Amino acid sequence: MDLNSDLGEGFGQWTLGDDDALLGVVTSANVACGFHAGDASIMARVCAKAVESGVAIGAQVGYRDLPGFGRRFIDVEPEALTADVVYQLGALQAFAAIAGDRVRYLKPHGALYNAIVHSEEQAAAVVAAVVAHDRTLPVLGLPGSVFLRLAGDAGLTTVSEAFADRAYTPAGTLVPRRQPGAVLHDPAEIAQRCVAMAAGEPVRDVAGGELTLTPDSICVHGDTPGAVQIARQVRTALTTAGVGLAPFAR
Repeated sequence: MDLNSDLGEGFGQWTLGDDDALLGVVTSANVACGFHAGDASIMARVCAKAVESGVAIGAQVGYRDLPGFGRRFIDVEPEALTADVVYQLGALQAFAAIAGDRVRYLKPHGALYNAIVHSEEQAAAVVAAVVAHDRTLPVLGLPGSVFLRLAGDAGLTTVSEAFADRAYTPAGTLVPRRQPGAVLHDPAEIAQRCVAMAAGEPVRDVAGGELTLTPDSICVHGDTPGAVQIARQVRTALTTAGVGLAPFAR
């Protein structure tokens, strides 16, 4: 099982999350590429630390929305979205190369991630960017999403993701953050859910029903309160249950 986290999400003098601590826990780092968060100095530092820690570097691409942290939908034209994603991939690739590695996968962030669960047009635009830049890059996304379907149709490697600390609807989509209970905070509960996910056992959805997820990678968010404690408890629970942890992208 891969354990990923969104990292490098500060900007300038503002920091968000403990990147160094999380890089000692996760196996893959979704590094912000400067559009929803992050800047050149942060990308350089996180890439260097990821290489030092043996953590795979992934491009966390999003809408150009620093004020909204990329969590607001933007009805951007497909050609412009493709160009924006290529731009972000190229920026992070430069810093990964300087650190002695390369970008090994792509994961959309926030509102873009959610939009391409259903939007054919925007999902196709993101797929087009990966195909144009490097069609060997795996893409990480929500199981059953339009994005993963179109990526598979284009010959890209698709990786299914589940979220350790997010509530799910009965349909298997994420409960919107604005709704109560969308984000989970109890480390023990979160760790137990992750072990169930890894074993192919059902977890509770927001309506109290059972939902079975079969992820290749589990995301522990780096910007939630107690993120490091949660990530460490998830890792310990998985390894104690006999689940080996390794990056999906090598």
